[in-house]
Amino acid sequence: MHCPAYFVSNNEWIALITEGLANGFLYALIAIGYTLVYGVLRLINFAHSEVFMMGGFGAYFALHAAIGDTPPSGIGALAWIVAGLAAGAAAGGVTAYSLERVAYRPLRRRNAPKFTYLIAAIGASLFLSNLAGKEFGRIGVFVPRPALASGNAFYVCGAPVQQMSIVIIIVSLLMLVFADTVVNRTKLGRGIRAVAQDGEVASLMGVNIDRTIATTFILGGLLGGAAGCMWGMQFQVSYQMGFVPGIKAFTAAVLGGIGNLRGAMLGGIILGLVEAVPLKWISASWQDVVAFGVLVVVLMFRPTGLLGERLGRVA
Repeated sequence: MHCPAYFVSNNEWIALITEGLANGFLYALIAIGYTLVYGVLRLINFAHSEVFMMGGFGAYFALHAAIGDTPPSGIGALAWIVAGLAAGAAAGGVTAYSLERVAYRPLRRRNAPKFTYLIAAIGASLFLSNLAGKEFGRIGVFVPRPALASGNAFYVCGAPVQQMSIVIIIVSLLMLVFADTVVNRTKLGRGIRAVAQDGEVASLMGVNIDRTIATTFILGGLLGGAAGCMWGMQFQVSYQMGFVPGIKAFTAAVLGGIGNLRGAMLGGIILGLVEAVPLKWISASWQDVVAFGVLVVVLMFRPTGLLGERLGRVA
């Protein structure tokens, strides 16, 4: 393939954009959990970052118990990735469901004020983080990559494109399409959207509010847990791993329009690219400054985010 001279001499762009897209898709997967819960409860679930963290640990322990420290190659590598994603999603789903049943549903049934929900969310986040540190150790561990996700996939204008980045982009894209289909084209999705628009009327029309809210938490947990698995393969798994990605995913949800599913996807991808591009000119220490600065600028002109906000009443 013939490459223009500009791209050959500036091939860092290719690697930066690819890595930015991979991180952006991970932020989008986590952000969906924030935006779904906000849509039905008008609640910022700050414990969702620990749902992501538990997904990472779930994948780590499941893969090590089943296969050991040496990842397989060939067709076994694909099975390794699928098994890790399934274990991470299951751990995230169970954690999210437990949070809804233990921390939020009792408050909802007692008509607790929103401030109480916020305290409960922060408390649950700290509890899960410290529990993981106590039980799993405070030193980060790595989810071993199979050969399918190790090394470079190919080169574009002399710039390497990592296989793991390609795996993350493909898997995340498929999961985002799945989530969008569930919310917008299924009976379950109609129930979620009905509760988000007007929980009281949805209840009168026969929608089971408790079941719908629990399912919403589970759906967000499944996606967040799978993201935790891929984060562990790309970086590492630790009891503190949810903090920074969680804040960035929440930022992505706000950037795209909190409460809007496609806005969360768009916000995550934009945030991943925005924080990667400055590495071409400035130090990596400015990465977060630039990313959050873009959020401030966008909200100054569009306070509801890029795709707005879908408002509704809480059940």
